[in-house]
Amino acid sequence: MARPLPLAVAVPVAVAAGLALLAAFPPYGVWPLAPVGVALLAAAAHRRRLRAGAGLGFLTGVALFAPLLAWTNLHTGALPWVLLSLLQAGYLALLGMATAWVSPLVDRARWCWAPLTGLLWVGQEALRDRTPFGGFPWGRLAFSQGDSPLLRVAALGGAPLVTFAVAVAGGLLLTAGWRRWSVGGLRRARWWLPVGGLTAGAVLLCAAGLLVPVGRAGGGATVTVAIVQGNVPRLGLDFNAQRQAVLNNHVDATLELAGRVAAGEQPRPDLVVWPENASDIDPLRNPTAGARISQAADTIGAPILVGAVLLGPDAGQVRNAGILWRPGSGADLEQLYVKRHPVPFAEYVPLRNIARMVSKQVDRVRADFVAGSTPGVVRAGPVLLGDVICFEVAYDEVVRDTVTGGAQLLVVQTNNATFDEAEARQQLAMVRLRAVEHGRPALMASTVGVSGFVGPDGRVSDATGFNTREVVVRQLRLADGRTPATRVGLWPEVALAGLAVAALAGAAVLRRRRRVGPG
Repeated sequence: MARPLPLAVAVPVAVAAGLALLAAFPPYGVWPLAPVGVALLAAAAHRRRLRAGAGLGFLTGVALFAPLLAWTNLHTGALPWVLLSLLQAGYLALLGMATAWVSPLVDRARWCWAPLTGLLWVGQEALRDRTPFGGFPWGRLAFSQGDSPLLRVAALGGAPLVTFAVAVAGGLLLTAGWRRWSVGGLRRARWWLPVGGLTAGAVLLCAAGLLVPVGRAGGGATVTVAIVQGNVPRLGLDFNAQRQAVLNNHVDATLELAGRVAAGEQPRPDLVVWPENASDIDPLRNPTAGARISQAADTIGAPILVGAVLLGPDAGQVRNAGILWRPGSGADLEQLYVKRHPVPFAEYVPLRNIARMVSKQVDRVRADFVAGSTPGVVRAGPVLLGDVICFEVAYDEVVRDTVTGGAQLLVVQTNNATFDEAEARQQLAMVRLRAVEHGRPALMASTVGVSGFVGPDGRVSDATGFNTREVVVRQLRLADGRTPATRVGLWPEVALAGLAVAALAGAAVLRRRRRVGPG
């Protein structure tokens, strides 16, 4: 009977898989290690009992997510970081179990190992991205490919197709490296033929991404956009303890830009973007805050997309919003986007009484953020914006809804003052994928960095430093058309996840036949 790797080997292999996956993500960005990590996990779990497969997958998950999400531990204590890391590792435990479950299919037809690996990864991410409480898509394989040719595959089928391609490449490496190669009468001395061929196939698969055309999805006008990164008095959860100071930082930076425009040192922007939490004082209810923003908009002579916290609609509730502030007329309430996907346990607390029994830290969230109901399509003068706020950039449908609504430029307003530079760069990698996926120029505006512009080909321009006050201005060409990924939307993920379920069912049939057996 075929046997799995010895457990003494499989355990360190599973841990190495998680570390290889970790190194593929920013701030490290060694993207070729993502397929290697996929291959190592599949090798560790192959032919194991389900419980052992789950345990090995869990080890991989902890090795990946604990350091990847370490930024959640900076200002809230260890408990939220530990719980979130263990929860995410649990999904890789399911993946390890599924990998062990389909082993009979692989042993029967080794050619299916690579595509089957890809299907299981897409299925795992589809589940993790949606459960519980709306899911947490951080750490998707697709988000590790910012500098890889496979990033371009996003234009065909979005993040799920990129994940599938990465995992298939890992499956090819695994198929090449698995022991006991014998094909018909193939001599042992020629073992290198299938090994070399499959390894070359993995390399060619990654390189094939270069054949996918990327760029503008249809022509559009040219606009000049300014990102204002005002910075905060201090990093941490109390970044907004001096809310007026944060607002003043963004106003003053905009006034300085206006001075350079008046002096002819900078072109006048058609649009200015402030980040999330630029005004945690509700400018619609606080006349002083509103007056300061109006001063900035009137002086620069351009509309400002302001990231603000608005009170209401009911007592004890608030909204995380992007609101357009026009010169001369102030807040345009018709061009207001309210964040559709508030972050559970950070912007609102589900099951608060139960959560309080786990940690009283949940009471730091004094007022629950209310979710918006409409996509972030905002008309700002000559440009139609697709506004998403902070972690929303990780969710496929939130971004796509703005593009199908007509957005010509993707805008991500974020606040990284409670995290660190690693988190900011991980988020910028997501912006890069979204730009390629929808053929749109994009930008990320952060309170503290990293801010910057991203072209429709995924290239980053004018990236700012972290924990600095900076203003960057760039001319962008808008886009109006749709990429294949925008057109097909959710269907590639549905198809791939459906095939993963079919593979699990097929493995169940094969396992049952083996148990019954002759006689």
